[in-house]
Amino acid sequence: MTKIDPSYFIQNQQRSEPSSELGKDEFLKLLMAQIQNQDPLDPMDDREFISQMTTFSSLEQMMNMNESIQGLVENQKMSPVVQYSHLIGKEVSYYKLDEETGEVMQPQEIETSEVVAISEKEGYAVIELENDQSIYTDEIVRINNGEQG
Repeated sequence: MTKIDPSYFIQNQQRSEPSSELGKDEFLKLLMAQIQNQDPLDPMDDREFISQMTTFSSLEQMMNMNESIQGLVENQKMSPVVQYSHLIGKEVSYYKLDEETGEVMQPQEIETSEVVAISEKEGYAVIELENDQSIYTDEIVRINNGEQG
């Protein structure tokens, strides 16, 4: 007696979730089905076909543009340089560190300098100051608007 392969049972078939969004692949499949199933005695009008192809082209361009914008947004979120670039030109105050130990000097002294650049080191933003010091963002105690006249 022959057996039926269980992978053919309906309950063992992969189910895909229905989507309310039509993408370029679905649009192209729909267009191809329309062309294949058109009445040979009354084919699709050239203008209608060109209109549908233009719609398809526009859809594809919008999807590509959306992907590019999403990539740009993701890159800006991750970059600490972009995240802290607004500090350039501002004055920051920070605790003076002991150069040997890297600990805050006792008694605590606060230094102030203008931010001239932002760089990245091991995924963290490094604030480069006018007085040739470099500090991390978590060392900042106060931010001023910069040169006050």
